[in-house]
Amino acid sequence: MGVDDLSAARLLVVGDVMLDRYWFGDVARISPEAPVPVVKVGRSEERPGGAANVARNVAALGARVALLSVVGDDEAGQSLQRLLAASGIDVSLHVDAAISTTVKLRVIGRQQQLLRIDFETVPSHEVLRAKLVEFKSRLPGFDAVILSDYGKGGLTHIGEMIRLAGAAGKLVLVDPKGDDFSRYSGATVVTPNCAELREVVGRWLDDGDLAHKAEALRARLGLEALLVTRSEEGMSLFHAGGALHEKAVAREVFDVSGAGDTVIATLAVMLAGGASWPEAVRAANVAAGVVVGKLGTAVVSRDELVAALK
Repeated sequence: MGVDDLSAARLLVVGDVMLDRYWFGDVARISPEAPVPVVKVGRSEERPGGAANVARNVAALGARVALLSVVGDDEAGQSLQRLLAASGIDVSLHVDAAISTTVKLRVIGRQQQLLRIDFETVPSHEVLRAKLVEFKSRLPGFDAVILSDYGKGGLTHIGEMIRLAGAAGKLVLVDPKGDDFSRYSGATVVTPNCAELREVVGRWLDDGDLAHKAEALRARLGLEALLVTRSEEGMSLFHAGGALHEKAVAREVFDVSGAGDTVIATLAVMLAGGASWPEAVRAANVAAGVVVGKLGTAVVSRDELVAALK
């Protein structure tokens, strides 16, 4: 299966969405009130983040994608709706009037992030229940499900979602959070980074020890595979056929935020399109190498991926 045509793959992305706001400015002096830089904001930018960025990455690769999530009844939620509709994503954002949409505001001066301010609240039970009902009804129309867990409370019913998707014969990919991975039991593949994996299995001494711990975790959770993203060391896939390592694609690293979104989106699109594990992992690794060369939450287009794979 080549990356030239991924348009047949149909993906459902569920998880925590957020609005990434960037304030760009110049820093010319230190504040007289406290030892902090004064940023004179020159321009601002908004981009969909979290599960919304995963969906954008899927769409950029040319696959068909639907996004299911929860936002507040506020200006940030409306911004997300508008930005996503423009990306060609089939968007279903359940509005919860009791919460504020998650916003991550980053203040950037001289191409450096100086500060990040987060606004977030956990969605209410009724809205999450309605989302689960919609998940159940829409599942048959997709090849694979991506569950993008940012720990913001939008995936309270993740165990049930994995069970339903598995019973329907769908691929289930999970981007995990927290120190309890038991809630991801039965998924096809879970994609932690090193820090996330360490929270669950503890430290490892060397690659052999990592393989041992990863394999034990994979068996315990009943996963088909565990993909560990290891920043400058590339990524390692542990599955029934053994371990597979992809070296990092050497290039200038500008910004790693959102790289995990690109990895899971590319992996899912490739697998849903019929690619083997080695093909899918290689494409995901190459896509990550492209996206870290861009500032902020960004996407990799199908054309960029095709060119980079060559």
